Amino acid sequence: MTTTVPATPAAPAAPEPAPTAPARRPRNRNRNRKQMLVFTVLLVVSVLMALPFVELMISSLRPANEMSSDTWLPSVLDWHNYANAVKTIPFWRFGRNSLILAVVNALLTTISSALVGYGFARLRAPGKSLLFGLLISTMMVPQIVTLIPTYLMFAQVGMVGTYWPWVLWGSAGAPYAIFLYRQFFSSFPKELEEAAVIDGAGRIRVFFQIFLPLSRPLMVTAFVLAFNAVWGDFIAPNLLLDQSNTTLAVGVGQGYVNDRGFPMPNLLAGGAVLYLVPVILLFLAAQRSYVRGFVNSGLK
Repeated sequence: MTTTVPATPAAPAAPEPAPTAPARRPRNRNRNRKQMLVFTVLLVVSVLMALPFVELMISSLRPANEMSSDTWLPSVLDWHNYANAVKTIPFWRFGRNSLILAVVNALLTTISSALVGYGFARLRAPGKSLLFGLLISTMMVPQIVTLIPTYLMFAQVGMVGTYWPWVLWGSAGAPYAIFLYRQFFSSFPKELEEAAVIDGAGRIRVFFQIFLPLSRPLMVTAFVLAFNAVWGDFIAPNLLLDQSNTTLAVGVGQGYVNDRGFPMPNLLAGGAVLYLVPVILLFLAAQRSYVRGFVNSGLK
């Protein structure tokens, strides 16, 4: 009698080793090197751009007898340069004039540019593209070219010596701000505007209640650019205003001279530092919205 032996089950095959992931260290190293290179370049550029301001700060603290010295740092920090810079010229009166002009012009430019940009972006009219091209082309015209015609026009209507030119300039808008608004408003969906029109809203109401509130970062951007343009303008106030109502830019640029007519560079540097403070504070306060406004108005 034969007995059958049961077959032993075959041993399970050994699992195949999982494929190893490719090494990422070389790629990460290359990425880190590129980031370090970009950071180094940006750091060098930032230092080079900050050097003039640092030199201005150092010059504003130098004594008068060390302005022509070859040393990098002054032997004594003369903080009286700031007090003397404020006393030598009517600094606060000039600053008030500049602040009034800059704020009024910036507010008018922000609103008027938004209106024009809304028209170019959302309204249909024959020749709209041609008008927009002409508007953008005005950005390429230097201010010095239109200086004499502008003065003659304002002189004929009796506006020389007044602040009305800045009111008219602000009411007419600025080409760069109109361009930014036009690009930003063009990205809005048509359904948003159509829904408001169906509810009975007109064009002006749609603009002020829908488009303008949504463009706050761009409004801040336009305001900062317009404010900085008027605050830093030396040519127009020097040409159109007199000594009683001129701006701080003209006062700082022409006021720091002694009895013999020679400039006082230490007081000039001190006044220039104080002159920059409002612009720096405005930029720091609006920096986030300022950058966001340029991002939101990107080219299409």
